[in-house]
Amino acid sequence: MSAPTTPADLVILGGGSGGYAAALRASELGMSVVLIEKDKVGGTCLHRGCIPTKALLHTAEVADNAREGEQFGVKSTLSGIDMDGVNAYKDGVISKNFKGLTGLIKSRGITIVTGEGRLVSPTAVEVDGTRYEGKHVLLATGSYARSLPGIEIDGTKVITSDHALALDRVPSSAIILGGGVIGCEFASAWKSFGVDVTIVEGLPHLVPLEDESSSKLLERAFRRRKIDFSLGSRVAKVETTADGVKVSLENGKEFEAELVLVAVGRGPVSQGLGYEEAGVAMDRGYVLVDEYMQTNVPTISAVGDLVPTLQLAHVGFGEGILVAERLAGLPVVPIDYAGVPRVTYSEPEVASVGLTEAQAKERYGELEIATYDLAGNGRAAILKTAGAVKLIRTADGGPVVGVHMVGSRVGDLIAEAQLIYNWEALPDEVAQLIHPHPTLSEALGEAALVLAGKPLHAHS
Repeated sequence: MSAPTTPADLVILGGGSGGYAAALRASELGMSVVLIEKDKVGGTCLHRGCIPTKALLHTAEVADNAREGEQFGVKSTLSGIDMDGVNAYKDGVISKNFKGLTGLIKSRGITIVTGEGRLVSPTAVEVDGTRYEGKHVLLATGSYARSLPGIEIDGTKVITSDHALALDRVPSSAIILGGGVIGCEFASAWKSFGVDVTIVEGLPHLVPLEDESSSKLLERAFRRRKIDFSLGSRVAKVETTADGVKVSLENGKEFEAELVLVAVGRGPVSQGLGYEEAGVAMDRGYVLVDEYMQTNVPTISAVGDLVPTLQLAHVGFGEGILVAERLAGLPVVPIDYAGVPRVTYSEPEVASVGLTEAQAKERYGELEIATYDLAGNGRAAILKTAGAVKLIRTADGGPVVGVHMVGSRVGDLIAEAQLIYNWEALPDEVAQLIHPHPTLSEALGEAALVLAGKPLHAHS
Protein backbone atom coordinates (compact mmCIF):
# COMPACT_ATOMS: atom_id res chain seq x y z
CA MET A 1 0.00 0.00 0.00
CA SER A 2 1.46 3.37 -1.02
CA ALA A 3 1.90 6.22 1.46
CA PRO A 4 -0.80 8.92 1.56
CA THR A 5 0.29 11.91 -0.52
CA THR A 6 0.14 15.65 0.21
CA PRO A 7 0.86 17.81 -2.87
CA ALA A 8 2.61 21.22 -2.90
CA ASP A 9 4.45 23.51 -5.27
CA LEU A 10 7.59 23.34 -3.13
CA VAL A 11 8.61 20.72 -0.57
CA ILE A 12 11.54 21.79 1.63
CA LEU A 13 13.55 19.29 3.66
CA GLY A 14 15.14 21.24 6.52
CA GLY A 15 13.85 24.28 8.40
CA GLY A 16 17.10 26.11 9.10
CA SER A 17 18.15 29.47 7.66
CA GLY A 18 18.18 28.39 4.01
CA GLY A 19 15.04 26.28 4.20
CA TYR A 20 12.80 28.72 6.03
CA ALA A 21 14.01 31.71 3.96
CA ALA A 22 13.02 29.81 0.81
CA ALA A 23 9.67 28.92 2.39
CA LEU A 24 8.88 32.52 3.32
CA ARG A 25 9.84 33.94 -0.08
CA ALA A 26 8.08 31.17 -2.02
CA SER A 27 4.86 31.73 -0.08
CA GLU A 28 5.09 35.49 -0.80
CA LEU A 29 5.30 34.58 -4.49
CA GLY A 30 2.12 32.53 -4.36
CA MET A 31 3.50 29.01 -4.02
CA SER A 32 2.10 26.34 -1.71
CA VAL A 33 4.92 25.22 0.58
CA VAL A 34 5.55 22.25 2.87
CA LEU A 35 8.46 22.79 5.30
CA ILE A 36 9.78 19.61 6.94
CA GLU A 37 12.00 19.85 10.04
CA LYS A 38 12.97 17.03 12.41
CA ASP A 39 13.72 19.37 15.33
CA LYS A 40 12.74 23.06 15.48
CA VAL A 41 12.53 25.62 12.69
CA GLY A 42 15.45 28.00 12.85
CA GLY A 43 17.98 25.16 12.70
CA THR A 44 21.57 25.37 13.88
CA CYS A 45 21.79 29.16 13.66
CA LEU A 46 18.92 29.90 16.01
CA HIS A 47 19.22 26.98 18.43
CA ARG A 48 22.89 25.88 18.48
CA GLY A 49 24.88 28.49 16.54
CA CYS A 50 24.72 32.20 15.76
CA ILE A 51 22.14 33.32 18.31
CA PRO A 52 23.23 31.40 21.45
CA THR A 53 26.95 31.98 20.83
CA LYS A 54 26.42 35.72 20.42
CA ALA A 55 24.34 35.74 23.61
CA LEU A 56 27.30 34.10 25.40
CA LEU A 57 29.66 36.66 23.90
CA HIS A 58 27.46 39.52 25.11
CA THR A 59 27.49 38.00 28.61
CA ALA A 60 31.28 37.88 28.28
CA GLU A 61 31.33 41.58 27.38
CA VAL A 62 29.22 42.39 30.45
CA ALA A 63 31.62 40.35 32.60
CA ASP A 64 34.62 42.23 31.19
CA ASN A 65 32.91 45.57 31.81
CA ALA A 66 32.25 44.62 35.43
CA ARG A 67 35.81 43.37 35.93
CA GLU A 68 37.41 46.40 34.26
CA GLY A 69 35.02 49.12 35.43
CA GLU A 70 37.64 50.95 37.43
CA GLN A 71 39.58 52.01 34.31
CA PHE A 72 36.44 53.92 33.29
CA GLY A 73 35.96 55.39 36.75
CA VAL A 74 33.28 52.90 37.79
CA LYS A 75 33.93 50.98 41.01
CA SER A 76 32.60 47.61 39.92
CA THR A 77 33.83 44.09 40.58
CA LEU A 78 33.03 40.71 39.08
CA SER A 79 32.08 38.26 41.80
CA GLY A 80 31.48 35.34 39.43
CA ILE A 81 29.55 33.83 36.54
CA ASP A 82 26.17 32.23 37.27
CA MET A 83 25.81 29.71 34.46
CA ASP A 84 22.19 29.02 35.36
CA GLY A 85 21.50 32.72 34.88
CA VAL A 86 23.59 32.87 31.70
CA ASN A 87 21.73 29.90 30.22
CA ALA A 88 18.36 31.33 31.23
CA TYR A 89 19.24 34.57 29.43
CA LYS A 90 20.56 32.72 26.36
CA ASP A 91 17.57 30.38 26.19
CA GLY A 92 15.21 33.32 26.60
CA VAL A 93 16.72 35.00 23.55
CA ILE A 94 16.37 31.76 21.56
CA SER A 95 12.78 31.23 22.74
CA LYS A 96 11.68 34.73 21.78
CA ASN A 97 13.20 34.39 18.31
CA PHE A 98 11.74 30.90 17.86
CA LYS A 99 8.22 32.01 18.77
CA GLY A 100 8.47 34.96 16.41
CA LEU A 101 9.74 32.79 13.57
CA THR A 102 7.13 30.04 13.97
CA GLY A 103 4.39 32.67 14.11
CA LEU A 104 5.71 34.32 10.95
CA ILE A 105 5.89 31.01 9.07
CA LYS A 106 2.35 30.02 10.07
CA SER A 107 1.01 33.46 9.15
CA ARG A 108 2.24 32.88 5.59
CA GLY A 109 0.17 29.71 5.22
CA ILE A 110 3.22 27.43 5.12
CA THR A 111 2.61 23.84 6.26
CA ILE A 112 5.16 22.84 8.90
CA VAL A 113 5.75 19.11 9.25
CA THR A 114 7.71 17.93 12.29
CA GLY A 115 9.55 14.67 11.71
CA GLU A 116 12.50 13.05 9.96
CA GLY A 117 12.09 13.32 6.21
CA ARG A 118 13.73 11.25 3.49
CA LEU A 119 13.94 11.97 -0.22
CA VAL A 120 12.09 9.09 -1.93
CA SER A 121 11.94 10.40 -5.49
CA PRO A 122 13.08 13.46 -7.47
CA THR A 123 9.80 15.14 -6.45
CA ALA A 124 8.85 13.65 -3.08
CA VAL A 125 9.87 13.51 0.58
CA GLU A 126 8.39 10.99 3.00
CA VAL A 127 7.86 11.64 6.71
CA ASP A 128 6.44 9.00 9.07
CA GLY A 129 4.57 7.22 6.29
CA THR A 130 3.19 10.35 4.62
CA ARG A 131 4.53 11.35 1.22
CA TYR A 132 4.85 15.04 0.37
CA GLU A 133 4.90 15.49 -3.40
CA GLY A 134 6.18 18.74 -4.86
CA LYS A 135 6.69 20.26 -8.26
CA HIS A 136 10.14 21.00 -6.84
CA VAL A 137 12.11 19.78 -3.81
CA LEU A 138 14.63 21.90 -1.90
CA LEU A 139 17.23 20.11 0.22
CA ALA A 140 18.36 22.18 3.21
CA THR A 141 19.40 19.65 5.86
CA GLY A 142 22.27 21.71 7.22
CA SER A 143 25.39 20.59 9.04
CA TYR A 144 26.78 18.91 12.15
CA ALA A 145 29.84 19.61 14.31
CA ARG A 146 32.78 17.69 12.86
CA SER A 147 35.42 15.86 14.85
CA LEU A 148 38.91 14.65 13.94
CA PRO A 149 39.87 11.03 13.20
CA GLY A 150 40.60 9.12 16.38
CA ILE A 151 38.94 11.69 18.67
CA GLU A 152 35.88 10.37 20.44
CA ILE A 153 33.31 12.98 21.49
CA ASP A 154 31.97 11.95 24.91
CA GLY A 155 29.97 15.10 25.63
CA THR A 156 31.68 15.59 29.01
CA LYS A 157 35.44 15.90 28.70
CA VAL A 158 35.65 16.01 24.91
CA ILE A 159 32.84 18.19 23.58
CA THR A 160 31.54 20.02 20.51
CA SER A 161 30.03 23.50 20.34
CA ASP A 162 26.59 21.91 20.89
CA HIS A 163 27.71 20.61 24.29
CA ALA A 164 29.58 23.84 25.08
CA LEU A 165 26.38 25.85 24.72
CA ALA A 166 24.65 23.65 27.29
CA LEU A 167 27.41 23.66 29.96
CA ASP A 168 26.06 24.18 33.48
CA ARG A 169 29.43 25.23 34.88
CA VAL A 170 32.44 27.36 34.03
CA PRO A 171 35.39 24.99 33.45
CA SER A 172 38.67 25.94 35.09
CA SER A 173 40.60 25.27 31.86
CA ALA A 174 39.91 24.33 28.26
CA ILE A 175 41.81 23.35 25.14
CA ILE A 176 40.10 24.37 21.89
CA LEU A 177 40.98 22.36 18.80
CA GLY A 178 40.54 24.74 15.89
CA GLY A 179 41.33 28.45 15.63
CA GLY A 180 38.63 29.38 13.15
CA VAL A 181 35.51 31.41 13.85
CA ILE A 182 33.90 28.95 16.30
CA GLY A 183 37.11 28.27 18.20
CA CYS A 184 38.04 31.94 18.56
CA GLU A 185 34.55 32.95 19.66
CA PHE A 186 34.44 30.32 22.43
CA ALA A 187 38.01 31.15 23.45
CA SER A 188 37.03 34.81 23.78
CA ALA A 189 33.86 34.15 25.77
CA TRP A 190 35.43 31.58 28.07
CA LYS A 191 38.44 33.80 28.81
CA SER A 192 36.03 36.53 29.89
CA PHE A 193 34.36 33.96 32.16
CA GLY A 194 37.75 33.25 33.79
CA VAL A 195 38.68 30.05 31.97
CA ASP A 196 42.35 29.25 31.26
CA VAL A 197 42.13 28.80 27.46
CA THR A 198 44.55 27.34 24.90
CA ILE A 199 43.74 27.19 21.18
CA VAL A 200 45.39 24.59 18.95
CA GLU A 201 45.35 25.44 15.22
CA GLY A 202 47.10 23.32 12.61
CA LEU A 203 47.48 26.19 10.14
CA PRO A 204 49.97 29.07 10.65
CA HIS A 205 47.38 31.62 11.90
CA LEU A 206 44.16 32.05 13.83
CA VAL A 207 41.08 32.71 11.64
CA PRO A 208 43.14 31.36 8.72
CA LEU A 209 40.57 32.24 6.07
CA GLU A 210 40.89 35.94 6.89
CA ASP A 211 43.50 38.38 5.61
CA GLU A 212 46.84 37.64 7.27
CA SER A 213 47.02 41.16 8.72
CA SER A 214 43.68 40.59 10.50
CA SER A 215 44.89 37.25 11.87
CA LYS A 216 48.03 38.91 13.26
CA LEU A 217 46.02 41.70 14.91
CA LEU A 218 43.70 39.14 16.54
CA GLU A 219 46.68 37.09 17.72
CA ARG A 220 48.24 40.20 19.26
CA ALA A 221 44.97 41.01 21.03
CA PHE A 222 44.58 37.44 22.29
CA ARG A 223 48.13 37.51 23.66
CA ARG A 224 47.25 40.70 25.58
CA ARG A 225 44.17 38.92 26.94
CA LYS A 226 46.39 35.94 27.93
CA ILE A 227 44.57 33.55 25.59
CA ASP A 228 47.24 31.00 24.71
CA PHE A 229 47.47 29.42 21.27
CA SER A 230 49.66 26.94 19.44
CA LEU A 231 49.86 27.39 15.67
CA GLY A 232 51.19 25.31 12.79
CA SER A 233 51.07 21.82 14.34
CA ARG A 234 48.28 19.30 14.21
CA VAL A 235 46.80 17.13 16.92
CA ALA A 236 48.36 13.67 17.26
CA LYS A 237 46.30 12.32 20.17
CA VAL A 238 43.58 13.25 22.66
CA GLU A 239 43.28 11.13 25.80
CA THR A 240 41.15 11.50 28.89
CA THR A 241 42.87 11.51 32.28
CA ALA A 242 41.67 11.29 35.87
CA ASP A 243 41.53 15.10 36.06
CA GLY A 244 40.51 15.96 32.52
CA VAL A 245 42.07 15.66 29.09
CA LYS A 246 45.58 15.58 27.60
CA VAL A 247 46.23 16.75 24.03
CA SER A 248 49.44 15.74 22.26
CA LEU A 249 50.55 17.54 19.10
CA GLU A 250 52.60 16.20 16.18
CA ASN A 251 55.44 18.56 17.16
CA GLY A 252 55.71 16.90 20.60
CA LYS A 253 53.95 19.61 22.64
CA GLU A 254 51.40 18.49 25.22
CA PHE A 255 48.57 20.39 26.90
CA GLU A 256 46.28 19.38 29.75
CA ALA A 257 42.94 20.89 30.74
CA GLU A 258 39.57 20.11 32.30
CA LEU A 259 37.96 19.69 28.88
CA VAL A 260 38.58 19.83 25.14
CA LEU A 261 36.30 21.65 22.71
CA VAL A 262 36.54 20.23 19.19
CA ALA A 263 35.88 23.20 16.89
CA VAL A 264 37.25 22.01 13.55
CA GLY A 265 34.31 23.05 11.40
CA ARG A 266 30.99 21.59 10.34
CA GLY A 267 30.12 18.84 7.88
CA PRO A 268 26.99 18.37 5.74
CA VAL A 269 24.03 16.35 7.01
CA SER A 270 23.27 14.14 4.00
CA GLN A 271 23.91 10.53 4.91
CA GLY A 272 21.00 8.09 4.70
CA LEU A 273 18.52 10.68 3.42
CA GLY A 274 18.02 9.19 -0.04
CA TYR A 275 19.93 11.83 -1.98
CA GLU A 276 22.23 9.51 -3.91
CA GLU A 277 19.40 7.03 -4.59
CA ALA A 278 17.45 9.86 -6.24
CA GLY A 279 20.44 10.53 -8.50
CA VAL A 280 21.72 13.71 -6.81
CA ALA A 281 25.42 14.35 -7.46
CA MET A 282 27.48 14.46 -4.26
CA ASP A 283 31.07 15.12 -3.20
CA ARG A 284 32.33 14.15 0.27
CA GLY A 285 28.81 14.44 1.64
CA TYR A 286 28.07 17.82 0.07
CA VAL A 287 25.31 18.19 -2.52
CA LEU A 288 26.69 19.73 -5.71
CA VAL A 289 24.80 22.65 -7.25
CA ASP A 290 25.24 25.17 -10.05
CA GLU A 291 25.35 28.95 -9.53
CA TYR A 292 21.54 28.98 -9.27
CA MET A 293 21.55 26.34 -6.49
CA GLN A 294 20.14 23.65 -8.81
CA THR A 295 21.42 20.08 -8.60
CA ASN A 296 21.96 17.79 -11.58
CA VAL A 297 18.36 16.62 -11.01
CA PRO A 298 16.13 19.36 -12.54
CA THR A 299 13.42 19.09 -9.85
CA ILE A 300 15.85 19.32 -6.92
CA SER A 301 17.76 22.31 -5.53
CA ALA A 302 19.94 22.58 -2.40
CA VAL A 303 21.08 25.43 -0.16
CA GLY A 304 22.90 26.28 3.05
CA ASP A 305 25.54 24.24 4.86
CA LEU A 306 24.56 21.19 2.77
CA VAL A 307 26.28 22.69 -0.30
CA PRO A 308 29.99 23.64 -0.53
CA THR A 309 29.53 27.41 -0.15
CA LEU A 310 30.25 29.67 2.84
CA GLN A 311 28.69 28.16 5.97
CA LEU A 312 26.95 31.31 7.17
CA ALA A 313 23.30 31.81 8.10
CA HIS A 314 23.00 34.91 5.92
CA VAL A 315 24.35 32.92 2.97
CA GLY A 316 21.57 30.40 3.61
CA PHE A 317 19.03 33.25 3.58
CA GLY A 318 20.36 34.52 0.25
CA GLU A 319 20.49 31.08 -1.34
CA GLY A 320 16.97 30.20 -0.18
CA ILE A 321 15.56 33.45 -1.57
CA LEU A 322 17.39 32.88 -4.86
CA VAL A 323 15.81 29.42 -5.26
CA ALA A 324 12.29 30.66 -4.46
CA GLU A 325 12.58 33.52 -6.95
CA ARG A 326 14.05 31.28 -9.63
CA LEU A 327 11.18 28.82 -9.26
CA ALA A 328 8.70 31.71 -9.50
CA GLY A 329 10.23 32.73 -12.83
CA LEU A 330 11.81 35.95 -11.58
CA PRO A 331 15.19 37.04 -12.96
CA VAL A 332 17.89 36.04 -10.44
CA VAL A 333 21.58 36.89 -10.10
CA PRO A 334 24.07 34.29 -8.79
CA ILE A 335 25.59 35.11 -5.41
CA ASP A 336 29.10 36.59 -5.40
CA TYR A 337 30.40 34.80 -2.32
CA ALA A 338 33.39 37.13 -2.02
CA GLY A 339 30.82 39.93 -1.55
CA VAL A 340 29.25 38.29 1.50
CA PRO A 341 30.24 39.91 4.84
CA ARG A 342 32.11 37.67 7.29
CA VAL A 343 32.35 38.36 11.03
CA THR A 344 34.09 36.65 13.94
CA TYR A 345 32.39 37.97 17.10
CA SER A 346 35.34 37.57 19.46
CA GLU A 347 36.84 40.43 21.46
CA PRO A 348 38.14 42.09 19.38
CA GLU A 349 35.88 41.32 16.42
CA VAL A 350 37.20 40.47 12.96
CA ALA A 351 35.11 41.53 9.96
CA SER A 352 35.75 41.39 6.24
CA VAL A 353 34.23 41.48 2.78
CA GLY A 354 35.83 40.96 -0.62
CA LEU A 355 39.27 39.55 -1.34
CA THR A 356 42.22 39.10 1.01
CA GLU A 357 45.46 40.77 -0.02
CA ALA A 358 46.84 37.40 -1.20
CA GLN A 359 43.72 36.66 -3.26
CA ALA A 360 43.66 40.17 -4.76
CA LYS A 361 47.37 39.97 -5.65
CA GLU A 362 46.80 36.66 -7.41
CA ARG A 363 43.85 38.04 -9.36
CA TYR A 364 44.95 41.60 -10.12
CA GLY A 365 48.72 41.78 -9.59
CA GLU A 366 49.72 45.21 -8.28
CA LEU A 367 47.56 46.70 -5.53
CA GLU A 368 47.15 49.88 -3.51
CA ILE A 369 46.56 49.31 0.20
CA ALA A 370 45.58 51.69 2.99
CA THR A 371 45.61 50.66 6.63
CA TYR A 372 44.08 53.03 9.18
CA ASP A 373 45.03 52.24 12.78
CA LEU A 374 42.19 52.59 15.28
CA ALA A 375 44.65 54.42 17.55
CA GLY A 376 43.67 57.54 15.59
CA ASN A 377 39.93 57.07 16.08
CA GLY A 378 38.20 58.93 18.92
CA ARG A 379 35.46 56.35 19.48
CA ALA A 380 38.05 53.54 19.62
CA ALA A 381 39.91 55.49 22.33
CA ILE A 382 36.66 55.81 24.30
CA LEU A 383 36.02 52.06 23.98
CA LYS A 384 39.70 51.29 24.70
CA THR A 385 39.93 49.04 21.67
CA ALA A 386 42.84 48.46 19.32
CA GLY A 387 42.82 47.29 15.71
CA ALA A 388 42.76 48.60 12.18
CA VAL A 389 40.76 49.01 8.97
CA LYS A 390 42.46 47.88 5.76
CA LEU A 391 41.24 48.75 2.27
CA ILE A 392 42.59 47.06 -0.86
CA ARG A 393 42.16 48.46 -4.37
CA THR A 394 43.68 47.59 -7.72
CA ALA A 395 46.74 49.64 -8.68
CA ASP A 396 45.13 51.09 -11.82
CA GLY A 397 42.88 53.40 -9.81
CA GLY A 398 40.11 50.84 -9.73
CA PRO A 399 37.50 50.04 -7.10
CA VAL A 400 37.92 48.67 -3.58
CA VAL A 401 38.25 44.87 -3.84
CA GLY A 402 38.72 44.01 -0.16
CA VAL A 403 37.88 45.46 3.26
CA HIS A 404 39.33 43.97 6.46
CA MET A 405 38.71 45.19 10.00
CA VAL A 406 39.73 44.26 13.53
CA GLY A 407 38.45 45.94 16.69
CA SER A 408 35.54 46.05 19.12
CA ARG A 409 32.18 46.20 17.29
CA VAL A 410 33.67 46.34 13.79
CA GLY A 411 31.08 43.76 12.74
CA ASP A 412 28.62 46.65 12.78
CA LEU A 413 30.73 48.47 10.17
CA ILE A 414 30.74 45.67 7.62
CA ALA A 415 27.36 46.63 6.13
CA GLU A 416 28.84 49.83 4.68
CA ALA A 417 31.93 47.90 3.61
CA GLN A 418 29.80 45.39 1.68
CA LEU A 419 28.17 48.24 -0.24
CA ILE A 420 31.60 49.62 -1.11
CA TYR A 421 32.74 46.23 -2.42
CA ASN A 422 29.55 45.10 -4.12
CA TRP A 423 28.87 48.45 -5.79
CA GLU A 424 32.50 48.61 -6.94
CA ALA A 425 32.99 51.99 -5.29
CA LEU A 426 36.12 54.01 -5.94
CA PRO A 427 37.99 55.29 -2.85
CA ASP A 428 37.55 58.86 -4.16
CA GLU A 429 33.76 58.34 -4.10
CA VAL A 430 33.81 56.94 -0.56
CA ALA A 431 36.09 59.78 0.55
CA GLN A 432 33.37 62.29 -0.38
CA LEU A 433 30.99 60.74 2.16
CA ILE A 434 31.01 62.39 5.58
CA HIS A 435 30.99 59.91 8.46
CA PRO A 436 29.52 60.88 11.85
CA HIS A 437 31.96 61.84 14.59
CA PRO A 438 32.89 60.27 16.94
CA THR A 439 32.12 56.79 15.58
CA LEU A 440 34.12 53.75 14.57
CA SER A 441 32.66 54.18 11.09
CA GLU A 442 35.04 57.11 10.59
CA ALA A 443 37.89 54.59 10.38
CA LEU A 444 36.45 53.27 7.12
CA GLY A 445 36.14 56.81 5.78
CA GLU A 446 39.69 57.65 6.91
CA ALA A 447 41.10 54.60 5.09
CA ALA A 448 39.28 55.75 1.94
CA LEU A 449 40.73 59.24 2.38
CA VAL A 450 44.23 57.70 2.47
CA LEU A 451 43.60 55.82 -0.79
CA ALA A 452 42.13 58.97 -2.34
CA GLY A 453 45.40 60.77 -1.55
CA LYS A 454 44.01 63.17 1.04
CA PRO A 455 44.47 61.65 4.52
CA LEU A 456 42.97 63.51 7.47
CA HIS A 457 43.73 61.83 10.83
CA ALA A 458 46.43 59.62 9.33
CA HIS A 459 50.05 60.00 8.33
CA SER A 460 50.45 60.24 4.56
